[in-house]
Amino acid sequence: MADDWRTDRIGSALRGENPAVLRRLDAGFAVIGDVQFLPGYSVLLTDDPSAERLSDLSRARRLSFLSDMDRLGEAVERACRRLGPGFRRVNLEILGNTDAFLHAHVWPRFDWEPPDLAGGPVWLYSRDRWADQRYALGPRHDVLREAIGDELDRLRSAG
Repeated sequence: MADDWRTDRIGSALRGENPAVLRRLDAGFAVIGDVQFLPGYSVLLTDDPSAERLSDLSRARRLSFLSDMDRLGEAVERACRRLGPGFRRVNLEILGNTDAFLHAHVWPRFDWEPPDLAGGPVWLYSRDRWADQRYALGPRHDVLREAIGDELDRLRSAG
């Protein structure tokens, strides 16, 4: 029962039942990623369950979603720069190849990553990184969650 929210991430966020939600944004939800082998990994979920791709949204909603993606990216960057040793940059991606709902990945990248992976997409990391329980989201990530949420609040206030 505790994992039921994973089968309907957007619906559970809309109902206030998705524990990964960091903040409600203008066109979606900022959530912290299920895996944290790159600490701070976050996802922007659309708030429109019928949207499978960016082009499914009206022009105004598209721009709002992209603005939310920019804000989440900057919040992750600020939090990781403050908390994460060796923080280097943030990568933003809208893929949609696996999950058929509109979402954007926000990947912090670090100097301590293996050189053969540091210059490529995170999808080149071996599958064991994605399934290893030591990288699973948990209470040890509360400080990071709070830092990203606080940065989202600051950015909203700054307008």
